Amino acid sequence: MQYSLVELNQLSQEEFTQALGAIFEHTPAIARSTWDDRPFASTADLYAKMVTTVSAMTQAEKLALIQAHPDLGSKAKMAEASVSEQAGAGLDRLSVEEFDRFQFLNREYREKFNFPFIVAVKNHTKTSILEAFKQRLDNSLETEMHQALAEICEIAHFRLDSAIQN
Repeated sequence: MQYSLVELNQLSQEEFTQALGAIFEHTPAIARSTWDDRPFASTADLYAKMVTTVSAMTQAEKLALIQAHPDLGSKAKMAEASVSEQAGAGLDRLSVEEFDRFQFLNREYREKFNFPFIVAVKNHTKTSILEAFKQRLDNSLETEMHQALAEICEIAHFRLDSAIQN
């Protein structure tokens, strides 16, 4: 369901959290906390305040946010938005070889960083995602955690734009 900015600014905290709680994968606390920053002057203002909420999270909370995301190309249960986003990049139609490659890279990445590989798939193809996997496996934990959070915020931006009527 789409909301206007006027509607969002008038919702109770519970309603706001219900409306935007899925913007950040399985982490409605971000919407709940951002509600305190109303009124929002624009979608960009709301997005910026949500990102500020993420930035203010503890390391443990940031790690939990990262770990709330599904592996790419997996058949695991995931949020509706993730299903749609992965389908848009063709990750729901992987050949057996591609599926095996994604599963191998997911395992390698998780073993190294202890969280799933995250990329804003709307910006990618299957091929570019596989390239990003290979490049990012060489990153340090600190660099990759920062990159994962940046990708999460990009995903949230896409989701927020879809949720708000302009």
